[in-house]
Amino acid sequence: MDWPHNLLFLLIISIFLGLSQPRSPKGKRKGQGRSGPLAPGPHQVPLDLVSRVKPYARMEEYERNLEEMVAQLRNSSELAKRKCEVNLQLWMSNKRSLSPWGYSINHDPSRIPADLPEAQCLCLGCVNPFTMQEDRSMVSVPVFSQVPVRRRLCPPPPRTGPCRQRAVMETIAVGCTCIF
Repeated sequence: MDWPHNLLFLLIISIFLGLSQPRSPKGKRKGQGRSGPLAPGPHQVPLDLVSRVKPYARMEEYERNLEEMVAQLRNSSELAKRKCEVNLQLWMSNKRSLSPWGYSINHDPSRIPADLPEAQCLCLGCVNPFTMQEDRSMVSVPVFSQVPVRRRLCPPPPRTGPCRQRAVMETIAVGCTCIF
């Protein structure tokens, strides 16, 4: 046999024996394999990628975003407006809600960040979507969420020494909703 026939013969044998492609385990499609364990959560990322990211970089970015929100709040007329009304012309969801809310600044000097924007319901009742008037047969209530903050732990005044920080979760109002 000449070399083209030998090559064809080897190709046929390899296809017949299944040697041309690596086999994947039964029940698992190709391309779905992941190397290493996964981080918990809805967006599962390989743990080796998570461990390479410095956690304080994420916290710094989070705190910077909060500081920007507080600065925008201080520079706007938001703090002065405390009317129970829906404004469909605004893009801000807090003013388009049937249970509208405004923001105040929650200040705590022993917390990092010291200032957090906190939601406050503008209505006791809820806005009726047909009349656009407040309906007190329903109640506006705050919606709370846990936010990560750091607490400054400093020794009492007679003692001297460095302050420590501890990461904690703090409950804060993030919006309002209507209940019957």
